[in-house]
Amino acid sequence: MMVYLDFEKPVAALEARILELQDAARESDVDAGAEIAKLRAKADKQLKDTYANLTAWQKTQVARHPERPHFKHYIEAMVEDFMPLAGDRAFGDDQAIIGGLGRLNGRRVMVIGHEKGDDTQSRLRHNFGMGKPEGYRKAIRLMELADRFGIPVVSLVDTSGAFPGIQAEERGQAEAIARSTEKCLELGVPMIACIVGEGGSGGAVALAAADRILMFQYAVYSVISPEGCASILWRTGDKAADAAQAMKMTADDLKTLRIIDRIVPEPVGGAHRDHAVAAAALATAIDEELDALSGFSSKELLQQRRAKFLSMGA
Repeated sequence: MMVYLDFEKPVAALEARILELQDAARESDVDAGAEIAKLRAKADKQLKDTYANLTAWQKTQVARHPERPHFKHYIEAMVEDFMPLAGDRAFGDDQAIIGGLGRLNGRRVMVIGHEKGDDTQSRLRHNFGMGKPEGYRKAIRLMELADRFGIPVVSLVDTSGAFPGIQAEERGQAEAIARSTEKCLELGVPMIACIVGEGGSGGAVALAAADRILMFQYAVYSVISPEGCASILWRTGDKAADAAQAMKMTADDLKTLRIIDRIVPEPVGGAHRDHAVAAAALATAIDEELDALSGFSSKELLQQRRAKFLSMGA
């Protein structure tokens, strides 16, 4: 059953009415096709109009939608012959960050990303996508492996931030994030980072310091959550909507600021409404960007990547 966000209530009411008519038509053998078609057109227009004018806070809600596709969904839809590679060879295997080898449109790639889970049990197993030090060290290991064999790296970023627990701090969370960011920047192979949901703080940057940064239309990318920002600036989480607007965390804002390189369109109503269409659009964008980078040498990639990040904020 579709989960509707608060601002989608008018659409929810229309779609509920459509379901009622469909059930009534089946039970009474009455032809309600014309009325259903009329309501469907009205609901589609309402949805399109609503999503054409979303605020930054509403986009944040879409990025967090419980039915939004996650890493495993994109792997199933985009990557053939995926072989997961586990563990950091030091402490353990963090299920919040998953990675492995596969083929995207026939091209060998190393895919690494955050997995949030999609039900209570899986969310707990994947720690809601909040990586621990061993997760980022696993990512480093996989990036080194890809670099050694000349395989492009693709990262799918979807996290509210790295895990802030005491155990993570004891195992060197900040150092692991810094080393992962460093590894992204020093790769001699092309790297494409994709912000597919939430891109939160250093936990996101650690997998997003890439040659090309792609971002879904309704994803968000920021140094802190709107609630966290509001609690610091206004001493209350109630100002989260104001914080989201001020933080310039949407794809449109970040493209203007040259933080990201490309916006990937989502289906009308968000990626959660059609996983297949969203995955197809992302796969096409990644493939095109890898094609554009394939002609550069390792030295050229390093020079361009350095110039790209040093120019931010200039």
